[in-house]
Amino acid sequence: MTYRSGFVSIVGRPNAGKSTLTNRLIGHKVAITSDRPQTTRRLIRGILTTDEAQLILVDTPGLHRPRTLLGERLNASVREAWASVDVIGLCLPADQEIGPGDRFIAKEIVSLGRTPIIVIVTKADRVNSDTLMERLSDVGALAEELGCAWAEVVPVSSVSGLNVDVLTEQMIKLLPEGPVLYPDGEFSDEALDITIAEL
Repeated sequence: MTYRSGFVSIVGRPNAGKSTLTNRLIGHKVAITSDRPQTTRRLIRGILTTDEAQLILVDTPGLHRPRTLLGERLNASVREAWASVDVIGLCLPADQEIGPGDRFIAKEIVSLGRTPIIVIVTKADRVNSDTLMERLSDVGALAEELGCAWAEVVPVSSVSGLNVDVLTEQMIKLLPEGPVLYPDGEFSDEALDITIAEL
């Protein structure tokens, strides 16, 4: 059996559901969640180890138009994360239309060229089926607009767990062959005291 391991960057505009999704995928609270934009200030790796793969999630702050030096540094850390991963998960919330900020981020990651992009339609539990279908259609139109093809499109709910297993399978499928990168049983590469301080 081939073992796979690698890094996945979860990206999207502020409050797109990135931290909540990371916590759901890993099964532990490893990322700060808040309704306040730009709460996540540093890269936080969540580590999911299975019999077939090890997936390391990189949760990044939302990319935005910087108004301060801190904002500029946050954007720089986002771009650094994108440059060093095997798969990018683009979070687009189901309960909001795709806006200029979403388009800006999508264009930025598509410009990387080689990295497979999974569009994760987050907060699927907050909308009815008609709205969800409309959002999925919008995601297809965005691919046409940018002249790209998404590796996958997966609607999820981090609250109910809808399709989280499907998303995990799709991410693992796109990882390169490789060994275990972190010891089994670890779910974050942060020091324990930092994790406790954030909780």
